[in-house]
Amino acid sequence: MKLLWLDLNSSYAHSSLALPALHAQIAEDTMIEWCMVSATINENIGNIVQQIYHCQPDIIAATNWLFNHEQLLHIVSRAKSLLPNSSVILGGPEFLGDNEDFLRRNKFVSGVFRGEGEEVFPIWLKVWNQPVKEWSSIPGLCYLDQSEKYQDNGIARVIHFSELVPPEKSRFFNWSKPFVQLETTRGCFNTCAFCVSGGEKPVRTIPIEAIRERLNVIHQHNIKNVRVLDRTFNYNSKRAKALLDLFREYPDICFHLEIHPALLTEELKEELATLPKGLLHLEAGIQSLREPVLEQSRRIGKLNDALAGLKYLCS
Repeated sequence: MKLLWLDLNSSYAHSSLALPALHAQIAEDTMIEWCMVSATINENIGNIVQQIYHCQPDIIAATNWLFNHEQLLHIVSRAKSLLPNSSVILGGPEFLGDNEDFLRRNKFVSGVFRGEGEEVFPIWLKVWNQPVKEWSSIPGLCYLDQSEKYQDNGIARVIHFSELVPPEKSRFFNWSKPFVQLETTRGCFNTCAFCVSGGEKPVRTIPIEAIRERLNVIHQHNIKNVRVLDRTFNYNSKRAKALLDLFREYPDICFHLEIHPALLTEELKEELATLPKGLLHLEAGIQSLREPVLEQSRRIGKLNDALAGLKYLCS
């Protein structure tokens, strides 16, 4: 069975973690032949389709984001026309809601995954050509059955997050980009109504020692910029301090973090103040300067605390 992954990014500098994250879990499965077509949303669609057709895949898989949605559908619909026996499977943030209308409008898509794929995508690959018997039991999978009835299997959540094989171990992990991405937690403690991450509970973590092993690999590849993908780096001050202590061990790497200025404890402030220059690049979230808006959107953290924390960070 040949699987083609369409890696469609916003620019050359970006590289999605989806492919290496999924591939790492089943890299040793010799029954699957993996190939990839990597492109940006600004490239010629016909050229991308030609590359897909040249591979002659049984399965075409891709992640659907807001920024690549339109181009992705143009590409896979054309590819499906040229490869009518192939199966198109999609995932990503665009499918976190109800997917019936999408599937009815885009009949060339065999199914879409809602949620996290590392544990469920390998299950689907074993039964990808048996939709009648096997698809109904796969968490997160949404599809139209043979009678055109919409089947919705809820949302997939990775249960054993800390036990996943790191994406850096996949041969598809891209070491050539200006930065790499590192996920040390998954989920979000916050409850913001405007953000899809607000429903990702509970927050799951990777042990500090396991993160050190991954950073050692990253450092060996001479990477100078790491973007930490944690939704809120300092949701837990004790863990945040432990991570900052770990980052000190790599003074030639700059770590990009998303930090919540309203949740800066005195202990964390002291830790930040002692870090070497250039170690961190901080992104601080001030979602609104109106308290009623923050309350309506259910964002945790008081406005006055956020502004005080921002002032401290700027100092």
